[in-house]
Amino acid sequence: MAGRTVELLAKLRERGFEVREAAGLVLVENPWDIVKHCLDLLSRDLSSMEPRRGGVVEEGAVVKGDASKLILEEGAVVEPLAFIDVRGGPVFIGAGSVVESGSRITGPAYVGRGVQVKGAYVREGCFVGDGCRLGGGGELEVSVLHGYVNKYHLGFLGHSYVGEWVNLAAATTNSDLKNTYGTVRAYTPRGRVDTGMLKLGCFIADHAKTSIGTMIYAGVKVGVCSHLHGFVVRDVPSFTIWAEGLGRRPVELRLESALETARRVEARRGVELFREEVEVLREVFKLTEHERVEAGVVKGDFKLRP
Repeated sequence: MAGRTVELLAKLRERGFEVREAAGLVLVENPWDIVKHCLDLLSRDLSSMEPRRGGVVEEGAVVKGDASKLILEEGAVVEPLAFIDVRGGPVFIGAGSVVESGSRITGPAYVGRGVQVKGAYVREGCFVGDGCRLGGGGELEVSVLHGYVNKYHLGFLGHSYVGEWVNLAAATTNSDLKNTYGTVRAYTPRGRVDTGMLKLGCFIADHAKTSIGTMIYAGVKVGVCSHLHGFVVRDVPSFTIWAEGLGRRPVELRLESALETARRVEARRGVELFREEVEVLREVFKLTEHERVEAGVVKGDFKLRP
């Protein structure tokens, strides 16, 4: 076990926490640690699952490799001309999910419940949460998507971490590799940090939205409920309308506007924005005010066109 991990476990014990050591324990200190270990942990977890085939692989679909490594829950469907590659690791497809014709999934990969895969390419190391929608020839690689993420159209998402209720508009793409092939640096409260990772994408918080053709640079973090336009080359605070790459000053997204958008988005999926969620978003708005001030975010109306 790494020295840093041992040190932290010792501190937890000193504070009265019960800590049990386990083989293969991974310490997550930074957001990028989740991406760094995603592929290995996913492979380990899926390999421990019992083989089952409660769903349906329709005639004409292709499963490359040991078919027992395709774990299908009841109600999952893989349509003809879909391609599932389990040679590099298992693939899990949850109940009610549909992998449509023209889609490809490469293991290890987890596709949650009620997911629509409509002609997307899901590469190895991807965790796709419940209710997500993927399509349009879009590509994912070594990324974590929480529930109800829309990536319905063309664009690449790699080595990234995405929260709930995020909408990635058509042609939204992130970079996960620098032109110099050097390690990616990220900004943290303790300053700029070298992540030590050659490949690292972006981190997008809950309820964030991108507009058509948004381009996000490596290592960028995007806050809660923010709206992105154009090129995004530095971190975006929560509740910010960001179009700096298009020559516009960042503008604060009004809290009530953000809440109304969240209600509309969740209602489209038959989900209600609960009071507790509203309270959390209100608190996040207050806690992140200083971040917007430091980033030069102004109050007022946002206009993309003159």
